[in-house]
Amino acid sequence: MATPFSHPQRRPPLLRQAIKIRRRRAEDVHNPLPRKAREVEPPSHHFSPEERTLLYEEALYTVLHRLGQPEPNHVAESSELLRYLQEAFQLEPEEHQRMLQQALELEKPMFFLKATVKQAKGILGKDVSGFSDPYCLLGIEQGVGVPGGSPGARQRQKAVVRDTIPEEQTHRTQVVTQTLNPVWDETFILEFKDIANASFHLDMWDLDTVESVRQKLGELTDLHGLRRILKEVRKDKGQDDFLGNLVLRLQDLRCREDQWYPLGPCTETYPDRGQCHLQFQFIHKRRATRASRSQPSYTVHLHLLQQLVSHEVTRHQAGSTSWDGTLSPQAATILFLHATQKDLSDFHQSMAQWLAYSRLYQSLEFPSSCLLHPITSIEYQWIQGRLKEEQLEELATSFGSLLAYGLSLIRRFRSVFPLSVADSPVRLQSLLRVLVQMCKMKAFGELCPDSSPLPHLVTEALRTGTVEWFHLKQQHHQPMVQGLLEAGKALLRLVQDVTGDLHQCQRTWNKIFRNALKIDLFPMAFLELQWLVAKRVQDYTAAVGGQVSPEMGDTLFQLYISLKEFCQLGPDLSEREGVLALDGFHRWFQPAIPSWLQKTYSVALARVQRAVQMDQLVPLGELTKHSTSAVDLSTCFAQISHTARQLDWPNPEEAFMITVKFVEDTCRLALVYCSLIKARARELSAGQKDQGQAANMLCVVVNNMEQLRLVIGKLPTQLAWEALEQRVGAMLEQGQLQHTLHAQLQGALAGLGHEIRTGVRTLAEQLEVGIAKHIQKLLSIRESILPEDAILPLMKFLEVELCYMNTNLVQENFSRAPLLPPLASCPVSGHSSALCPSLLTLLWTHTLTVLAEVAPSQRSSPLAANRLKIALQNLEICFHAEGCGLPPEALHTATFQALQRDLALQAASSRELIQKYFCSRLKQQAETTSEELGVVTVKASYQASEQKLRVELLSASSLLPLDSNGSSDPFVQLTLEPRHVFPELAPRETQKHKKDLHPLFDETFDFLVPAEPCQKEGACLLLTVLDHDTLGADDLEGEAFLPLCSVPGLPGSEEPEEVPQTRLPLTYPAPSGRPWDKGGAGPSTGCRVGGPVGARAGRPQKSKVRVRKGLLGGGSWRNQHGGFGLIRRREFKPGKV
Repeated sequence: MATPFSHPQRRPPLLRQAIKIRRRRAEDVHNPLPRKAREVEPPSHHFSPEERTLLYEEALYTVLHRLGQPEPNHVAESSELLRYLQEAFQLEPEEHQRMLQQALELEKPMFFLKATVKQAKGILGKDVSGFSDPYCLLGIEQGVGVPGGSPGARQRQKAVVRDTIPEEQTHRTQVVTQTLNPVWDETFILEFKDIANASFHLDMWDLDTVESVRQKLGELTDLHGLRRILKEVRKDKGQDDFLGNLVLRLQDLRCREDQWYPLGPCTETYPDRGQCHLQFQFIHKRRATRASRSQPSYTVHLHLLQQLVSHEVTRHQAGSTSWDGTLSPQAATILFLHATQKDLSDFHQSMAQWLAYSRLYQSLEFPSSCLLHPITSIEYQWIQGRLKEEQLEELATSFGSLLAYGLSLIRRFRSVFPLSVADSPVRLQSLLRVLVQMCKMKAFGELCPDSSPLPHLVTEALRTGTVEWFHLKQQHHQPMVQGLLEAGKALLRLVQDVTGDLHQCQRTWNKIFRNALKIDLFPMAFLELQWLVAKRVQDYTAAVGGQVSPEMGDTLFQLYISLKEFCQLGPDLSEREGVLALDGFHRWFQPAIPSWLQKTYSVALARVQRAVQMDQLVPLGELTKHSTSAVDLSTCFAQISHTARQLDWPNPEEAFMITVKFVEDTCRLALVYCSLIKARARELSAGQKDQGQAANMLCVVVNNMEQLRLVIGKLPTQLAWEALEQRVGAMLEQGQLQHTLHAQLQGALAGLGHEIRTGVRTLAEQLEVGIAKHIQKLLSIRESILPEDAILPLMKFLEVELCYMNTNLVQENFSRAPLLPPLASCPVSGHSSALCPSLLTLLWTHTLTVLAEVAPSQRSSPLAANRLKIALQNLEICFHAEGCGLPPEALHTATFQALQRDLALQAASSRELIQKYFCSRLKQQAETTSEELGVVTVKASYQASEQKLRVELLSASSLLPLDSNGSSDPFVQLTLEPRHVFPELAPRETQKHKKDLHPLFDETFDFLVPAEPCQKEGACLLLTVLDHDTLGADDLEGEAFLPLCSVPGLPGSEEPEEVPQTRLPLTYPAPSGRPWDKGGAGPSTGCRVGGPVGARAGRPQKSKVRVRKGLLGGGSWRNQHGGFGLIRRREFKPGKV
């Protein structure tokens, strides 16, 4: 139904937008402070003294004239309720007693029972059809107690209402036809005087109308219906049938009742007459209070609710707790009694609750979630026609007031909901939820149709609040003393606060506003703040200009870093809609770069000097062998790298120059540190008498430099050279990056490497003297001492000294030759890494040098040579240290191998040398494939049963012509070598063949020899091919060696059915007399006839070779003239033997 309020011309003023803010950047530049939005004045929740008096009288009157039994959770004692009212209204006891007496003297109200007959179920069917046409008669019997006297007793007689209650006080419901479950939902107001002697009566009847027998027979459905027809015949026409009754004492009822009651009386015939659903409520009329006579019931209840809720909130605040929206039992009881007695509907109660809570929320602190229940109730029961015009206007005003107040809180959410308070995000979410639900209400849409959408209002409030917050922060950080330095520090704090606020918006607030209203707070706040920040920073840097003091440089650097962090929060380039005010802000700080770089170097240099001065050159621990200054230096360099990463200059070309400066300063600091730490070592060791302590300090210095080298080598990674090279790209000339950065770093590493080598060399020199002395003492020990015992002093010296050095030096300088970090694509250095020799490497090289110098002078003493040999073996084991020392490739140098071979030969006996000689000739024979000197073919086998070695010399071919006639007279001499293994076997010779270069001998020779000597190492058959000369010595054609161990028939080898032929190329011994000096198949050029390829194309020159009879047949063959030729050399020269 349309109301006067619904007419457009009669509507209240529409809710205007609470906060209207238009961003005017140009005005912001000229006007530092924005126009402050109008603060919303919350409605007062306090009443005047006259209003409080009337309201207190109303509350006392409600408690004094309380009816019915209390609710389960309500307070039963009236005295407790009165005490609560005195506390809630803050009255003195005398005032309370006075007003209580006045309320008692007031006229009592009229008491009524508001009874609603809702429905019934399971009643008796009295009609022929099996149904009934039920209706109810109800009323209140005054002055007569219920028979039986017990609560809930029921009348046993039928016509209770008709017989006991006057007709004018009897009420009747409508008749519901043909049903056993009737629904009436009719309400009746029943007056009573005294609740103690009043009872409620209800009779249920079946209405009977006059019908013909024909009609009743038509309704007949079963035998039960036939019995009803017979019963109808016996009773009077038009007499209604009794269905049941109900009698209740009023004093047993609660103030409000809503339940099902069984109908009685229950008899054997009708044990279950069904149930009736009734609602009861005790109400007042003609209340004598001034408030009830002068104000609507709804308004009085609203004021009482507001007063009690205000008291509840205040009481919790006094106890340092927050009210959660739950009323105390006393307040809930009083409000329930008042609403019931005043007969307020649920809708009006919800509306009163909304108005009271929305007003109090704007002045008192309690959860906004308390507003959700009345919003839901009003929305569920909303019918605009149920409210009067003034109520509609009051509701619309409450909507507008709460919306404006909520927007003001949102505008100031940073201070109203600080994150320092744990429940602030929850409180803000609750407020937004209340505003969203309120704006969705049908009541809000009808009463405030012109209100802007809530997201738009909130967005404007957030934008305005962000600008206001910035200016408040700017005022807060305003320096007390005027000056550029103080202004810079204030601006720095402001930017840091703004960045912190954006972090909070990004992490917390943006999610809340997005979930509630689909509003992205963070991008909006960033755009507003970056404009304001950019203007302040640009003005400040312009005022500073190019004259940057060190203190000003610090402030500018911190400001630059803060702005970088601020800009990193902004959107990516792909997501921007336009240019930001802070784009290219680094250009404002360009004049301060020299000051920053100089300050970085100065601070680092001071830290290095202080660290060295405090360093006692003592290792930090067993595993950490450098001292405190190395740690401080590493930290200092890390800080420089951190500063470079912080700077991260956007301009690539300028960034390259800045990086060059950082690298230059770092390398300079490294070299300065080397000088300082060496000077510190000299200073500390100057007064030390213990040379061991000085050595300790030197070890620490070397370790510190090694640690510094490792730190310096990480510069390319720490300063991101690869990324820089990609950035500068085509801006630099090709190779410019390598010729600057890499050259600087390589120079610093080279300087460090030189310092490390110098330190390690100094330590090595201290040990080299001792090593040389012990080696000399080794040779002077008397011959009776075993070699193993003779080398003990040397080994103990090395064990002690090397263990000491291993403990005090890092492994890179002790045993592992460290490589300087490789510099990729560095054309300046010429190589990718530089080798720094370790201490063990230097000592090993020196030891080998000393041994090599001593060894030649001991060739005449096998004992001394043996000692040197054993010493070399033990030194190799010592320096290798089971893999913890030098690797094999570092140990087995050319000097070591030559020395090892020389000492092995010098320490060997004559027979061992002879054996080595023939082993080497056998190896030479096996490796010879060229037949340029000729070849001999033999067949050899061993007959174990006869212990006989049989040799069949078949032929020789391609011999060299040694006679002047161009031919030779060849024959072959066969001997078993070495002669000391076969002393009783004489040489054998073949027949001599005249002028034949391809003689066919076909001769067999048997040697009686056991199998065991034939299997010894070096045992062989020597075939010497000679050219017979009648007048002089025989000429040598060549030699061939057949290893006896390979002869078929010896134990361990299978005896073949047919002995194979063996083709042996002829060879010459080496010119030095050492067959193990590899020189090919024959002697070298100039010492051999015909050269290495034979003389097939031309006539060879004749060369005479002196052959000693009984070759290597015993005696000492040591060479006393130097070199490694320990066997006497055969003399190769033209002539005869």
